[in-house]
Amino acid sequence: MKLLSRKSITAATAIAILGGLSIAAVPSQAASPVHNKSAVQDSSAAPTLTARQLAKLPLTDRQLTKHEKANLAIVLRDYYVAEGSHIDVPTFVNSFTRDGVFDDMVAGQAYRGKALGSVLPYMKGLFSDVHRDLKRITVNGDTISIELSIQGTFDGQLPSPTGGFVQGNGRKVDAPTADFWYLKNGKVTTFNCFVGYSKMYSDMGVNFDWASAVNKH
Repeated sequence: MKLLSRKSITAATAIAILGGLSIAAVPSQAASPVHNKSAVQDSSAAPTLTARQLAKLPLTDRQLTKHEKANLAIVLRDYYVAEGSHIDVPTFVNSFTRDGVFDDMVAGQAYRGKALGSVLPYMKGLFSDVHRDLKRITVNGDTISIELSIQGTFDGQLPSPTGGFVQGNGRKVDAPTADFWYLKNGKVTTFNCFVGYSKMYSDMGVNFDWASAVNKH
């Protein structure tokens, strides 16, 4: 599969360039005017992608089937509703199957059912302007793999495992991330997210106490 070298694209921009795509979210100001307003607000509307829209995305392979385009549109919609400027928890949760799961693989935390609704607010609680910079997108049937960065300003609160909170300091975060989406019949069954927490915490000014760990042995 030939990898195309293309400029990375933020999730908000990815959706904005889709113009009149039927998505259950309010389009960003950069989006083209949407004439069918009811379709945008209808979360049951099946999103689709045109060849022109696909050409603006950092895809590794552009020969997608209709089924693959539909899957990609669903995933892009989930990224859009996870943006700090327009969080939409119901749309994110409803994109999963009844037994669907979001796995934060590095943290070892899984979210199902109502717990899925806590994922987006938690990230916004850390970075009010949180967004995802999508760098490479690979679509293979019901599986979508994405290389991206989670970016934002640390202006919230980070819960500490020792109790209390680390207060935001305005530092910019750019954490390398890999996402793997698995879909079935237009719904997400599993979303495996691998976040570079070491880089994220370092950007936030939260460093591991290696000296203390060494001195314990």
